Amino acid sequence: MRRVIPLTLTALAAALALTACDGGGSGGADGAKSKAGSGCATGAVALEVGSASVAPAAGDTGEVPVSITNQSAPCTLDHFPGVVLRQGDRSVKLPASEGAQAQTLKLAKGASATFTVSYTRGAEGDAKALDAGTMEVTLPGGGDAKSFPWKFGPVAAKGTDSANASVSAFQQVGD
Repeated sequence: MRRVIPLTLTALAAALALTACDGGGSGGADGAKSKAGSGCATGAVALEVGSASVAPAAGDTGEVPVSITNQSAPCTLDHFPGVVLRQGDRSVKLPASEGAQAQTLKLAKGASATFTVSYTRGAEGDAKALDAGTMEVTLPGGGDAKSFPWKFGPVAAKGTDSANASVSAFQQVGD
């Protein structure tokens, strides 16, 4: 009996110590607080869609740059951004560009990065094409999705349930 009590107390102390550890989360429901070195969350950065290279006709390719500027404590971008194109109830999550290699970028306060959405324009009126109205962006660090109007024309279909579009890896801007 004496041997069971010390083991039980040790297990209880270990469990309490583990629950007291910081999970490394974003610090808020909307990800507004980033701790140094933690993942960049949408609430702690400014996201902006830049001037696009719009695909002029069906079958042409276009590129839409998205910039990220850290407005909080230093944070990290890794993996790939999450991008969803929406047409009413229909939504398509875009995959990483073929051959793209994710890299880890550390962003100091005020530093910027970018990624690009590449797409093939679909034909107007094509029922298979995704005539997206919005583009939603999420970051690996969490936070709520940021919505932007998609004003670059319909996106060609790729298979039955996807669009002919993809996202690049994050790229550092500046030094």
